[in-house]
Amino acid sequence: MITMIKFCFTLLSLLFLITAIAQESLSLTQAIEIGLKNNYQIQISERELEIAQKSNDWSIAGRYPSLDAFLNLNNGYSRADNTNNPASFVRQSNLVTSNIAPAVELNWTLFNGGRVRVTKQQLEELERLSQGNVQVTVENTIEDIILAYYQVLVQQEQVRVREEVLKLSRERVDYTIARQEFGQAATFDVLQSQDAYINDSTSYLIQLNTFENALRSLNLTMGVDDLSRRYQLTDQLQFTTQDYALEDLKTRMLATNRTLQNLFINREIVQLDTRLVEGTEYPTIGLRTGATYGLNSNLVGTSTLASGDERDLGGVRTNNLGTFINFGITYNIFDWGVRRRNIENSRIREITAQLNIEDYKRNISADVENTLATYNNQKQLVQITNQLVENARRSLTIAEDRFEAGLVNIFDYRTVQLSYINAVQSRLNAIYNLKTTETNLIRLVGGLIR
Repeated sequence: MITMIKFCFTLLSLLFLITAIAQESLSLTQAIEIGLKNNYQIQISERELEIAQKSNDWSIAGRYPSLDAFLNLNNGYSRADNTNNPASFVRQSNLVTSNIAPAVELNWTLFNGGRVRVTKQQLEELERLSQGNVQVTVENTIEDIILAYYQVLVQQEQVRVREEVLKLSRERVDYTIARQEFGQAATFDVLQSQDAYINDSTSYLIQLNTFENALRSLNLTMGVDDLSRRYQLTDQLQFTTQDYALEDLKTRMLATNRTLQNLFINREIVQLDTRLVEGTEYPTIGLRTGATYGLNSNLVGTSTLASGDERDLGGVRTNNLGTFINFGITYNIFDWGVRRRNIENSRIREITAQLNIEDYKRNISADVENTLATYNNQKQLVQITNQLVENARRSLTIAEDRFEAGLVNIFDYRTVQLSYINAVQSRLNAIYNLKTTETNLIRLVGGLIR
């Protein structure tokens, strides 16, 4: 059974090595570029920005006049037996009428309380808000890619550690069997070394699966359709730290945090809403001008005159051209207090928008402070776990020498081996947590930009 396990392990190692050689290299920068290009949410927010940019125009705000064209075609028919007009010299006739009336009309709002200008300012703020939403989506995507990338590095390092331990366990099995042949080890010792090897083989296979899952998650985060695509990650999982000053971070946060900037823009939009509502208290002055043309055709035909004679009166065609220019003033004298209530409600929304800003500033300041404290704490944890790994590695080397010299048994050696695994895992988790905290800290101060 052990021989079969060794064969399977060797086969898996070869497959893993061959696959690694065929992999394409991928840096963190490249992963971010791919993710930003493929992310659907970014594409959606960019389309919304494009709509806002096209809407930010004076014509949408109502600055320019509108020109409309009309065409009316009216037709009528009157039977002779339905016509009875004693005052007319025509007693009976069939009458066909036709009227074509094209017209062109221009409408232009000359004044409406400054609402055109305010509407244009509001469209500009809506465009800025759409740009801010794109940046928020970009920040979230970059953060997800960074964390997914480092998660793969962590799991890849875990695979390496498991492979290293498995190799040592395999050597211990061979060594124990050799000692048994010379009568220096009992069957119990061989069984214990074999159990350790089997357990390490199981852990190695589980870790390989975890690593594959991390790769699939990275592909999903980057928006790659082929989730089984593999890479050779070129960035290293290293312990590199930077010292941050709390006041500097808070200053940057107030100036560049994208969500906070969006709240500022939203406050401006609400204030412009109030100015729009206040504009309804002013009269609206409009200009209406245009031209109309009428072409009338009346076909009478054979008619009975008052004298009793019948005569063909034929038809009559007339046309006329008219122009007009009109000014109108509209002012709402009384609306049961609707305008006043709308203005009051809009001013309340201004207060709400400002309260949202103050609440977010308080919360984000606390987040920055807590995240920085966690970051500084995790720097110390990484330093401690680095020392822990060094000690565990030295202990494992010493235990290996003592085991071969017969000074320690298989149980003691296994304990030292597991301590080494746990120490490496603690170090990797500490580094990953440090990277996660640092990424979150940079995002809070608006540092994750395209």
